[in-house]
Amino acid sequence: MADSFPILEYDPTPEAIIEPKRLLKPLAGMPEHGVICFFQDVIDHFLAEGQLTLLKNLRSEMGHHPVYAFNYGNQSVALVQPGMGAPFAAVILDEVIALGCRKFIACGGAGVLDQDIALGHLLIPTRAIRDEGTSYHYLPPAREVAAHPAAVTAIETVLQQHQIDYLLTKTWTTDAIFRETQPKVARRRAEGCLAVEMEAAALFAIAQFRGVPLGQILYGGDNLAGEVWDSRGWQKHWTVREKLVALAAEACLLL
Repeated sequence: MADSFPILEYDPTPEAIIEPKRLLKPLAGMPEHGVICFFQDVIDHFLAEGQLTLLKNLRSEMGHHPVYAFNYGNQSVALVQPGMGAPFAAVILDEVIALGCRKFIACGGAGVLDQDIALGHLLIPTRAIRDEGTSYHYLPPAREVAAHPAAVTAIETVLQQHQIDYLLTKTWTTDAIFRETQPKVARRRAEGCLAVEMEAAALFAIAQFRGVPLGQILYGGDNLAGEVWDSRGWQKHWTVREKLVALAAEACLLL
């Protein structure tokens, strides 16, 4: 089978030709805890309010990708925006690990596969279906990959302390938002997925490969469970997006 499909040719060699730790030295002052935040609008707001300190400018052909220090309470966490999609999120996570960050909570939005899930309702992925390509370069082929149990527990602890309702679920990670068809949605629902997004499986796989704990909090965004797609204006749900970063930081600090 692997001879027919290159994506299944997993190579367990621990070090690659281009290895993050050879490109980036551990950064003095790099927090041990890191929040991977998909909300650029929230990061921009924090920056405008003077709440962030630049730690490092990572670079790619798209330009700069800043890594910030964000103070939560009396502790500092790293804060970084990982772009969109599994491949680039993988690069950012690997580079931030190389800089010295060791414990992670990601926060983002997701499409919902059950129309009864309200806009803004929180979801904690316990496992992700690997319908993307990046995770197969970090772990042997398998249908699913798990979030780190300690990270899931930390997120649950924080949400329970704040009396915030949430759902534990599988999530469907895909590379192709324009190929989320009704038959695929039905199949993923049957497998136990309540959410669809583009990065979780890769983030979970990289964290396992690098030996760091990582979990994710998602909020219910657009609805893919109906006859037609309903955006529900999910990207403008500012209150949830800003609060989610604080919850992610609090959970990360429990790791």
